[in-house]
Amino acid sequence: MANNDRWYVGNGRLVKSDNMLPKEKYVMVIHGGAGTILKKNMTPEKEAAYRAALKEALTTGYQAIQAGKSSIDAVEATIRVLEDCPLFNAGKGAVFTHDGRNEMDAAIMNGKTLEAGAVAGVTNIKNPISAARAVMEKSEHVMMTGPGAEQFAKDAGIEIVDPKYFWTKERWDGLQQALKEDSMKSKLDHSYQPAGKLGIENHDNKFGTVGAVALDKAGNLAAATSTGGMTNKKYGRIGDSPIIGAGTYANNKTVAVSCTGWGEFYIRNVVAYDLSALIAYKGLSVEEAGKTVIAKVDAMGGDGGLIALDKDGNAALPFNTDGMYRGTVTADGKIEIHIYKED
Repeated sequence: MANNDRWYVGNGRLVKSDNMLPKEKYVMVIHGGAGTILKKNMTPEKEAAYRAALKEALTTGYQAIQAGKSSIDAVEATIRVLEDCPLFNAGKGAVFTHDGRNEMDAAIMNGKTLEAGAVAGVTNIKNPISAARAVMEKSEHVMMTGPGAEQFAKDAGIEIVDPKYFWTKERWDGLQQALKEDSMKSKLDHSYQPAGKLGIENHDNKFGTVGAVALDKAGNLAAATSTGGMTNKKYGRIGDSPIIGAGTYANNKTVAVSCTGWGEFYIRNVVAYDLSALIAYKGLSVEEAGKTVIAKVDAMGGDGGLIALDKDGNAALPFNTDGMYRGTVTADGKIEIHIYKED
């Protein structure tokens, strides 16, 4: 696969775009976040754990598709696997806010009907992606937030847990480090800093959002994204993941997209919908459209990546960071998993 990789220049940086072999028909693509992911900083044991988790998620989604289930069923099941794994910044592995809370966002979209559902700022829903699906299917709304979303999820029969369920030592230590950096920064510079700049996701391990896109046997696309947000975030900040058209989008006429990265830039560029529009209105391939929208994010100073799967089973996984946890599975069950830029 490495011999088919393409690179292009964005804002003075080389940007990676995995060029999938055109003869392959992909039925599912997933990501586990993008950022400063370097092999030199990864132990063999942790790398193996990431690869195993990504493989389990892909296998779960693929089995759903093979069983004749819908793409919506497949992406929800896949995301639940990743939400239950503490390695990723979603569900069990969600990062902490400035106030020491776990606040999660998720979204799901049906490419056949353009129905969508999302939750944001929830603290006690074990699998936010399932709550997002409930919003889509059991309400007349698209997005619910905070306590209201939590009450709706409970009424809809979604599993509710004690917020302590989401506590992990690694994420807690990450918050303590971020708070320490904040303190040092304030001593050096007393000028006002926007919350988005103070609430950074530890630059060595940021953007741990998870996402999945799928194409089922009936030709229907779906997309799903789930995240724990930003380490040390303040003021109830919400990123692109639960915003339809920014971090999540699916349309049977074009493509299914799930994004990961610095959310503010994805919102401002309406990245997921823009990718679809480039295919619909300009006739670009999914790969061309993918690298175009990431170049826009890059030019504004943002970073991250995305996964996209078009209606014909062509996939693109562009990113402008040092790595992105990512994987694909073809119609015949061939699984590929990659982590680093050089993969």
